[in-house]
Amino acid sequence: MSQSRNGDDEDAGEHPASDRFEEDVLALVPALRRYARSLVRSDPDGEDLLQDCVEKVLSRRAQWRGVNLRAWAFTIMTNLGRNRHRYVAMHPQVALDEDLGLQAEDRESDPLERSRLERALNGLSPENRSVLMLVVIEGYRYQDVAEMMAIPIGTVMSRLSRARRQLAEAMKDDNVISMRRPK
Repeated sequence: MSQSRNGDDEDAGEHPASDRFEEDVLALVPALRRYARSLVRSDPDGEDLLQDCVEKVLSRRAQWRGVNLRAWAFTIMTNLGRNRHRYVAMHPQVALDEDLGLQAEDRESDPLERSRLERALNGLSPENRSVLMLVVIEGYRYQDVAEMMAIPIGTVMSRLSRARRQLAEAMKDDNVISMRRPK
């Protein structure tokens, strides 16, 4: 590694903010985790997908063009999720009983409401769920999502509309029965 006259390493960074690259990636982890879980419909698989994504982002650092790290990382996550979905479809696995009672209860929210929402989200197609998560949860613009997923903006809008409609329908159908006494 050569040094310039002012003592700075010339090869220290390939991009303007390379000193903060790892910090910026670390700041994206919560959003990437939410998106990964929505793509694979499972916390453990979501953590695996997150780990694969962060590893790929860090190892492909030289390929980052220095513009919008967040969009670049989400694009990598989307592609990894698609690849994982294809792999699982081609290599079916026997599911183990996931209800081993190892997860702590979420006391801040209604567990029935959370499970209803989780079932409704899991009922969406992977494409519709991805668009919904990127627009509604992560706050991306339609154009950004279209670029990340390499689809037309009209497809983003129709998938989002379909996902919202299916989610509303699933939540409506699963309403809890009123506990009023019969007259």
